[in-house]
Amino acid sequence: MAEPSPACPALGIGMDSCVIPLRHGGLSLVQTTDFFYPLVEDPYMMGRIACANVLSDLYAMGITECDNMLMLLSVSQSMTEEEREKVTPLLVKGFRDAAEEGGTTVTGGQTVVNPWIIVGGVATVVCQPNEFIMPDSAVVGDVLVLTKPLGTQVAVNAHQWLDNPEKWNKIKMVVSKEEVELAYQEAMFNMATLNRTAAGLMHTFNAHAATDITGFGILGHSQTLARQQRNEVSFVIHNLPIIAKMAAISKASGRYGLLQGTSAETSGGLLICLPREQAARFCSEIKSSKYGEGHQAWIVGIVEKGNRTARIIDKPRVIEVLPRGTTATAVPPDHPNASSEPSS
Repeated sequence: MAEPSPACPALGIGMDSCVIPLRHGGLSLVQTTDFFYPLVEDPYMMGRIACANVLSDLYAMGITECDNMLMLLSVSQSMTEEEREKVTPLLVKGFRDAAEEGGTTVTGGQTVVNPWIIVGGVATVVCQPNEFIMPDSAVVGDVLVLTKPLGTQVAVNAHQWLDNPEKWNKIKMVVSKEEVELAYQEAMFNMATLNRTAAGLMHTFNAHAATDITGFGILGHSQTLARQQRNEVSFVIHNLPIIAKMAAISKASGRYGLLQGTSAETSGGLLICLPREQAARFCSEIKSSKYGEGHQAWIVGIVEKGNRTARIIDKPRVIEVLPRGTTATAVPPDHPNASSEPSS
């Protein structure tokens, strides 16, 4: 097969979605798949989170429409028949409702019995090149914008530790049970929120590249995105928006590496390279009430000349993101995790 023309770019293994030029009509197939184990107690919300997580890979390409979804579901053989009959329909309903919110439908998939519960899916769209943004055009002077706070893994695990005295004792000096419950609810809400609005605004504000933050943490995904760039650039992250108290839990427990950017996220936000003059407008616009409740964005870093790497500065500025109905606050300048704003 001939090499794709610039009008029909291709993208293979390593990024969020594959982009395959089709044989006819200048169209491209964009497709992605993902699955994981349950991490929240509510089966319906777990279904929504799983669907949002799959769709997020399309949204990272600036694609806002999905033509078709398949659902992948394994139910545990250790569950009783009664448990399966209660849990399975809720997982499916959550997945389908999130797909409907994304403007698509679930037309099939596969359900099996397995040692573990696993939930995920496949998202597919056929589109024209102007409908997606290849993740390779960052330029020196761009800024990095993140559209969901970090800390979902810590929040979910801390919630499980409420019933584990040995683990709870490691963190109870830095967080209350009420704060853990609020963080868990915040994380669940964020994970179930689609990145569709951010994907649409990527076009409005001339995004140069993006990825979604999931299992490899913000540092891992930043490094993958940096390696994809055509220009000789590097990403430097100065700010870490984190669900309130999760940084303290990570530090007290000695786990996760949240401040080092290695803590896994599930259905996290988009990390977007935007022209500097557009970034503040993007952050303001995404919070507009016309897009519904809960969308947020922060400028977290800069794009500078470099060798296609990404790093977090030694003492990043931690932005404590409080639960719904309150505003985000920054750690005071004299705090050991505080730092200056990104420089020009």
